[in-house]
Amino acid sequence: MPRARPSDQSQTGEREERLLIESAQRDPARFAELYDVYFDRVYTYVARRVEICAETEDLVSDVFHHALANLRRYEWRGAPFSAWLFRIAANKIADRWERLGRERAMERPPETEAADQEEAQDRAKVFALVRELPEDQRKVLELRFVEGKSTREVAEAMGRSEGAIKQLQFRGLESLRARIAGQKTGGKHG
Repeated sequence: MPRARPSDQSQTGEREERLLIESAQRDPARFAELYDVYFDRVYTYVARRVEICAETEDLVSDVFHHALANLRRYEWRGAPFSAWLFRIAANKIADRWERLGRERAMERPPETEAADQEEAQDRAKVFALVRELPEDQRKVLELRFVEGKSTREVAEAMGRSEGAIKQLQFRGLESLRARIAGQKTGGKHG
């Protein structure tokens, strides 16, 4: 039996591929044949670019789903059908990397969370120390720094002069600093 020459084989393969595609375009149920022919190649292509097996499987599924959904628009241009599938796969992989990049940008790194927790604990300690201040100093600090009121607004709210409010604020902050320093050195505040 005479062997077919390589160019004859490629023409035969090309012709068979084209017939498979045209058949699947007429009857989408025939797409299963294309799937069987190209699955291993597409899977290998994706697996080399994506390290997680489950994601590889999801992407390969997306590739074939997209190919089936758009098969009627596919036009034979002499390039292998696999080239079209690889282009779809490359786009799906690029979309995946873009999506992951956005998700990672939105996620906060663990060290940020730890810093936020530490800051929240520090604020809680400061608020506890503020509650221990004499009532006038405490009220001035709360109005100024928690409610964000101006010195004039605090003076009006407390029925005092602005100078008196500034003095209460200064004493309150100095007392707070001393108490915080006493906590850091392990001493008692007073």
